[in-house]
Amino acid sequence: MRDFLLGNEPAIRLAAFSSVLAGVALLEAIFPRRVRSVSRWIRWTNNLGMMFLSTGLVRVVFPTAAIGVALAIEGSGIGLIPWLGLPDFAGVIAAVVILDLAIYLQHVMLHAVPLLWRFHRMHHADLDFDVTTGGRFHPLEIAVSMVIKVAVITALGAPVVAVLIFEVLLNATSMFNHANWRLPAGVDTALRRFVVTPDMHRVHHSIEPGETNSNFGFNLPWWDFLFGTYRAQPAAGHDAMTIGIVQFRQPRDLWLDRMLIQPLRDDAGPYPVGRREDASS
Repeated sequence: MRDFLLGNEPAIRLAAFSSVLAGVALLEAIFPRRVRSVSRWIRWTNNLGMMFLSTGLVRVVFPTAAIGVALAIEGSGIGLIPWLGLPDFAGVIAAVVILDLAIYLQHVMLHAVPLLWRFHRMHHADLDFDVTTGGRFHPLEIAVSMVIKVAVITALGAPVVAVLIFEVLLNATSMFNHANWRLPAGVDTALRRFVVTPDMHRVHHSIEPGETNSNFGFNLPWWDFLFGTYRAQPAAGHDAMTIGIVQFRQPRDLWLDRMLIQPLRDDAGPYPVGRREDASS
């Protein structure tokens, strides 16, 4: 199984991405959660363009990426998991969970450091919230994320299979939890005990700083519960809440060229964690 997964890694990732994107987009069309405020044509063209640009940059700058690093250190004894001597299955589970914690902490850091927030806020500046928002990240943010991920993989000595599982899960859950999909309330309540749901993550995309700085999880919701960053619902309700940030409210800001230069425009605004505006929310 391991050899099959690694030998078909690009195909597995592409198949997972394509199927989840298509499936979530279909569910959004049938069971929409909110009325769109901007044309899907404008947003999808530019959001998907940004997604492919960022992915291409990572492949050029980090040609081996996370999988390659895990392969390079495999069998070397480097990292916490080999040092603990965990059985293979336990090592895979531990690596996936700890990598998810690292992504949570990284996400908090992106909101806490004003310079990093300038790059991350491009993700938040989308005026609607749907499956394509889940891939709308600035290329420099993706590069920073990859450096952190590689460092964590090395420190853990994460098994290669665990890294592949985590990468596929992170990509799939990012599209799922950004879905403009109306889940039944009971289903949402049950699911958010184990995975970040669209309603849970949508709060994080509120224009209100106190709501933006909550619900940082991408895959597992437990870190928000544990660290006190969980917020169940937006104050205005999901139908009435405003998506985005106070800067960049014009449809023209959704174009690819404007998204790329957003880190250089305006100031950091009220969103970095710990700002007075955040505390007063």
